[in-house]
Amino acid sequence: MSMLSSTVSVTRYLVEDKIKGPLIETITQGLKKNTITDIDNEDMEKSVGWTSFNEPFKPDFEGSSFIIDNFFVFSLRIDRKKVPSKIIQKHYLQAISKRLSSTGKQYLSRNEKAEIKEDVIQRLTKTIPATPNVYDLLWNYEASSLTFFSNQKAANEELETLFGKSFELSLIRLFPYTTAEFAAGLTDDQRDVLGKLSPFSFME
Repeated sequence: MSMLSSTVSVTRYLVEDKIKGPLIETITQGLKKNTITDIDNEDMEKSVGWTSFNEPFKPDFEGSSFIIDNFFVFSLRIDRKKVPSKIIQKHYLQAISKRLSSTGKQYLSRNEKAEIKEDVIQRLTKTIPATPNVYDLLWNYEASSLTFFSNQKAANEELETLFGKSFELSLIRLFPYTTAEFAAGLTDDQRDVLGKLSPFSFME
């Protein structure tokens, strides 16, 4: 989801620790090393990586293109391919019929059928374009805060995994409990009380 959309959904994170080594160089290297890979002509079903905020389909992290004021601004892109099951079934049955005709067999083994189905899925997956989803993020390094413009479970999980892999930093998702735990400046006694709290339903 773009931060420039008329309506947005956001997830707030606390970024644990700090970059070890030169800041800009380390982040640039992490972005370049984990840039999204185009899979339009590949038999891969999913690709996840970083891309540019301004040009999400032309990733470029040269210079300071991802720095705006005090923020690092870039995007997570998730490309997926999904071949409809009915199309897979159609081509699978056609391939079975062709194999039987060419070999003169009346039946195929389970392994042969599995091999044919795998080949069909790979061939079809390679021919269809991937559907891209782009999610922007704002990272205030000095404040150890990150705003991710999505609250979809799958997208957030991909972000947390890729962020750790790219920068060797952990993200803590902020909701009321974690905000109190990590960002409210509680005393030890207050933390003990917080740890004993349990959810309460306001609806009967």
